[in-house]
Amino acid sequence: MTTPALLAISHGTSSPAGQAAVSALVEAVAQRLPDVTVRLGHVDVQPPDVAASLDALPENQPVALVPLLLSAGYHVHVDLREQTADHTDVTITSALGPDERLVDVLVARLAAIDDPDAGIVLAVAGSSDDRANEDCRATARALAERLGREVSVGFLAAAEPRLGAAVAAAAENGEKKVVVANYLLAPGYFHDLAVRVSAGSPVARPLLDDDEPPAPLVDLVVDRYRTAVTSHV
Repeated sequence: MTTPALLAISHGTSSPAGQAAVSALVEAVAQRLPDVTVRLGHVDVQPPDVAASLDALPENQPVALVPLLLSAGYHVHVDLREQTADHTDVTITSALGPDERLVDVLVARLAAIDDPDAGIVLAVAGSSDDRANEDCRATARALAERLGREVSVGFLAAAEPRLGAAVAAAAENGEKKVVVANYLLAPGYFHDLAVRVSAGSPVARPLLDDDEPPAPLVDLVVDRYRTAVTSHV
């Protein structure tokens, strides 16, 4: 049996820093899976797109497509299924989140800016598909349980409350410090927006940055692939 390829599909970004961070994650995954063909494509913004990524693989190569997306919204439920419809033997895995390993990374990133007396707001991109927003709310609940503190959610687009309003509400009329946990995969437009709208509150680094990809995130991508391969057999 031919070993399935791993096609990691990110959202895509015009940010060079974001592109480098996501590429580093996929390279780390490839190192963990030396006998597997590992490729990176994107569902939006940058090439190669899903179709081109699949066309670049051998015609009869089975593929486990792992969305490098933190929640399952329109891209997972619709875009990826439509864009793989003409290709046989493609298994689309679950999105990366919600997952406790993402909470591991959130806690590690938050530690650099946290104050035990501060309010915490989780910054998320937001989606017109509320299934994706609910995935993010589930992550906020898991983070709150891990920290033993309340965590509210602030959306950067498409849903309410927006991050700026969530930070203001958590500040309790300016009487409380607020820190922003960053539920964004990599640097780029949304991270820059989070910093701008957080009214001076410190914002944690995204899950991927210019350092080594966090081991829990690498483990998560590898696990999504292995689960897909096992279910395919």
